[in-house]
Order: sequence, then C-alpha cells, then structure tokens
Amino acid sequence: MKFGIFYNDKQTDRENALNLARIIEERGGETIVFSCISEIKGIERLLVLGGDGTVLRVAKKAAEMQIPLIGVNYGNLGFLAEFERGEEDKAIDLFMSDCPVVRRSMLEIDLDGKKSFFLNEISLLHSVNEQRPSGIVGISVEIDGSKAGDFSADGLIVATPTGSTAYSLSAGGCVMTPDSPTFILTPVCAFSLRSRPIVFPDSCTLTLSLTKGALMIYGDGDYLGQVSGERRITIKKAERTALLLTAAPNGYFRRLTEKINH
Repeated sequence: MKFGIFYNDKQTDRENALNLARIIEERGGETIVFSCISEIKGIERLLVLGGDGTVLRVAKKAAEMQIPLIGVNYGNLGFLAEFERGEEDKAIDLFMSDCPVVRRSMLEIDLDGKKSFFLNEISLLHSVNEQRPSGIVGISVEIDGSKAGDFSADGLIVATPTGSTAYSLSAGGCVMTPDSPTFILTPVCAFSLRSRPIVFPDSCTLTLSLTKGALMIYGDGDYLGQVSGERRITIKKAERTALLLTAAPNGYFRRLTEKINH
C-alpha cells in the first residue's frame, strides 16, 4: 500500500513528517511526503499533521480523490484529528491497519457555474466595506421549493453534521452526530427572537434569495466571493464524501466532551 503524509510548511513539521515516513517504510510501506495540497495524488491513505484548518483543506482534496485520511493534531482544538501531537506511533499503527473508515457528508455550492465542496460549513455574511460599513441582510429561504422563512440577520450558516460543532454551534446551532442524514441552517445575530436554527434532511436542496444588502460567501473559512442584487444561491449535499480513518467509530461523544470542555 502506498501512503502519504501531509505537513504544514514548517521546518519542525517537515522533520517530523520525514521521520514518520522512515518508520512507515521500515514497516514495509511506500511513502510520499507532501506540503502542497495540489500535489496530493498516487496514494491510498493520507496522514495529516496539522490543526482543524489543515485537515479541512486537505479533506477537500482527498474527498475528490476518495483517499481516506487520519489527522494528528498539530494545532489548537484538533476536533477533526484522531490523535494528538506525541501520539504519532499510535497514529501509524492505526494508519497501517485494517481500521474502520467513516464517511462524512459534504456541501456543494454553485456560484456562477463553478461548483465548490466543503466539509464543515458554508457561511453567508453581510458585506462590510468603506461604502457599506455595516447593516443586516435580508435572505429568503426555500427548502425543496417550499418557503422556510425570511431572515434579517448578519448572515446565515449552512453546516454539515461534521461542521455542526464549529461556527454553527458558536452561533447557537445544535450538535448533530456525524452520521445524521441532516444539515442545519443557523442564523447569525438575527433581528428577531423568532429566528431559530432549522435542521432539515440532507436530501433537500436549499435555495437562498438575497432580498436586501450584499453577502460575502465563505466555505470552511475560505473566501469564495461576494453577491448582491437579486441573486439565488443553491446549496445541496455533494455526491462526494470525506473518508476518515478512525480507531473508535462510536467514540464521537467522548471526543465531543473532551474537546468542547477543553
């Protein structure tokens, strides 16, 4: 089996990645080391050294190629990582074993004919610039063609179960287990006490119509662009999924309590 190791472009991380590659090769595996996401190819499994941001960026590429990955937390919270820094030996043992693979649903958004895919969330936030320093936006929401509400807010977050513990949770959304066949729509600082998060089946198509203001759109923290005027934005479940290697498929709640209470 051909393995890959991804590291952030730091000298200490590079040294760790090369040391881990030597260990894997001593155990009979072939290894390629990457520090550039665009170069990831030709491997069957991927070990990621980094924080949640790194795992999210790499997972997007790995999902495209259906490469299972496992993370070792070299960042802060490390909610998406299976192991912490210092547990690389355990990570390699699991990495090279016949361990379970779990599938995580992803979001697909189409902007001007360009499709993008994200593991955590898509955020639509009010635009701020010198000409428009502040102001809420108006967004009309349809779920499978049925009106689901009109929101006046700083924006909306559409999150997967994986992303339900990230930005959406901070904005008042609920926690969804990773295997839930659902997505969540969470208002950001809504201008009404009646505006609450909506959990809906991930088989549905979400259509957002901008009725007031301008929106900046982000996917897993990356800026995608700005929309204004009478624009309709469609978000749905992606056909591709992220594949994560895990030591404990049923260990979600243990990790949740450990990380959220950190």
